[in-house]
Amino acid sequence: MASPSTAAGPNIGNPRNPDATPPPSILHLSFNHEGGSFAVGTTDGFMIFNTDPFEFVPTIPEDFPKNGQGGGISAVQRSLGVVAVVPVFRPDKIMIWDDSVGKWTGQLYLGSEVKSVRLRPDCIVAVEMQKISVYDLTGNMPLLHDIKTGPNPKGLCVISRSKQMVLVCLGLNKGEVMVKHCLLGLSRERLIKAHDSDVACVALSNNGKLLATASTNCMLFRVFATSDGRLLQELGKDSVREIYSLCFSSDAKWLAVSTNKGAVHVFSLNMGPRSIGTDGSEQDDGILPDYFSSGRSMAQFRVPEDMQHMVVFGHQKNTVEIIGMNGRFHRCKFDPMRSGEMTQMECHNFFQPDFAGDSLDSEYAFL
Repeated sequence: MASPSTAAGPNIGNPRNPDATPPPSILHLSFNHEGGSFAVGTTDGFMIFNTDPFEFVPTIPEDFPKNGQGGGISAVQRSLGVVAVVPVFRPDKIMIWDDSVGKWTGQLYLGSEVKSVRLRPDCIVAVEMQKISVYDLTGNMPLLHDIKTGPNPKGLCVISRSKQMVLVCLGLNKGEVMVKHCLLGLSRERLIKAHDSDVACVALSNNGKLLATASTNCMLFRVFATSDGRLLQELGKDSVREIYSLCFSSDAKWLAVSTNKGAVHVFSLNMGPRSIGTDGSEQDDGILPDYFSSGRSMAQFRVPEDMQHMVVFGHQKNTVEIIGMNGRFHRCKFDPMRSGEMTQMECHNFFQPDFAGDSLDSEYAFL
């Protein structure tokens, strides 16, 4: 998943006392690797929330990790009770927390600022400006893969949930992505020329067989087969300037997209019946279709314009979950048989002290 890092959450300060310490702001949002929870990095630490049911998850001690330098977190990712965080005061460092033992269990020092972190139960991926490092999470965390990339200020990198990990990152050239199939320390690579301009966003299906990419310079999302780099589908949306996140449904029938134009879209994918498995296990590739193009989304949900939002498909059938840098969580349902606006099932303001709020404020009540 892409990691928001430029927009700030609600931080209005104290107009009656401008010298007072301002409230914390959101620096980073990420859904966890397996789905079902998300992490929030703030200027004052981080928080974890389950999504279904929606609830705050107590994790580390509340005073993390002051050390006289503040507890801001610029990147955070969680997987099966393990949390990796990048502290603002030491951006070249990754700290690892394990809920099962209730303590910090490791740390990594990188050569430069860590732009993002990806985490699986078996490995951790550190993304720097022009390098990606993959470490084994067992033992002393040995280095498994060291990958050079082109400039990557957004920290773009995705990994699959499949037993044999598939990793996608930027290639060395503009518009190029690298697909890396990793198994037992070995790997094979494939370069895909995805776009003529820079890549803005990437996503993988759960089993790593499908890759979605978006461009920074045109309103196109493309779907490729990772096995041979074949272009399978091209989708578009008029007037979109920036893509914030892409996500496949578990059965790879749908692609969710969040954009700067104040909307989250769900597109139908022309992958054919039973061609993609619903779990992360390795299966036969099946028959994938010839190239297919579409410009219209199946379903839409309105959010504030120019506000970064992340989207994933929920565990409930035909639902999406959305988190925004404005501190709001939405669960929405779409009708797979009829196009149109999604129905909001619930909304919570997770950046309030009580982590509650079942309805939207009027300025966000689009539906």
